[in-house]
Amino acid sequence: MKRAVVTGASSGIGAATVRLLREHGWEVVGVARRVERLERLASETGAEVYVADLTKQADVDALRDHLAATGGVSTLVNNAGGAVGLDSVESADPDDWQAMFDVNVLAVQRVTAALLPLLRASVEPGGSADIMTVSSIAGHIAYEGGGGYNASKFAVHAMVDVLRLELSGEPIRVLEIAPGMVKTEEFSLNRFKGDQARADKVYDNVPDPLSAEDVARTIVSTLELPPHVSLDLVVIKPVAQSAAYKVARGALKVRAAE
Repeated sequence: MKRAVVTGASSGIGAATVRLLREHGWEVVGVARRVERLERLASETGAEVYVADLTKQADVDALRDHLAATGGVSTLVNNAGGAVGLDSVESADPDDWQAMFDVNVLAVQRVTAALLPLLRASVEPGGSADIMTVSSIAGHIAYEGGGGYNASKFAVHAMVDVLRLELSGEPIRVLEIAPGMVKTEEFSLNRFKGDQARADKVYDNVPDPLSAEDVARTIVSTLELPPHVSLDLVVIKPVAQSAAYKVARGALKVRAAE
C-alpha cells in the first residue's frame, strides 16, 4: 500500500506534493484547515482531503481515527508550517514565536506520535514506512531577523534526529527536506502579515528561486527510492542562494579567469 498523508496541503509545497504523488499513482490524504482550497485540490487531483487544525490535539486524534478506519497510512509528510515576522530577538512579539512553535514543532510531534502505530502496521515484508518532515535551511543556519523561525526550525530538525535514533531497528525511514528560498504565493506574505510589497521584495531580482514543484519533486523522488535507502537530510536551494543569509541578485554570470 502506498497511502500518504500530506499536511499543509491547501497551498504551496503541500499542494504541489499532493499533485505529484497522485500523478505517480499514490493514494493521498491532503490535510489542512481551509475547506474550499482542499475541495479544489480534491476535485483537481482525486486525492482524499481532511480538514483539521493540527495545533489541536482533538483534531489530530480525529485524523488518526479517520485514517485507521479508511485503510491506514504508509507515509507521513509533515509539511505544515510557517514563519511570522522578521524581528530581532529584542523586539519580537512572543505571540508570533508561540504561533511558530505551535505549528512548526508541536504539531509535527502531535501528528507523528498519533500516526506512528498506523505507520508500523502498514509495513510489508521487505518494505518500510516513511516519516518525511519538511523543515528549512533556517533550521541549520541562523540569520538576522530569524530568531523565532530559526528557533522553531532548529527544534524540529533536532526532533527529527532524535526520532531517527528512537526508531532504530524498525523499518521506518525518518527523512528531512530542508528548503532554502522557495517562492510560493503565501509564505512571505504570511510572514509579513499581508504586506504584499514587503513579501515581493524578498524575491526581487533573484534569478530562479525554487518553486513549490521543485521541492515536491525532491520529496517524491526521495520517498520512491528503494526502501533500504534513507536520505536522512536533503538541503535544497536555488543556485543563487549560497546560504540562508546570502542570495545573489541579478543574472548569474561566470567570472572571468584571474
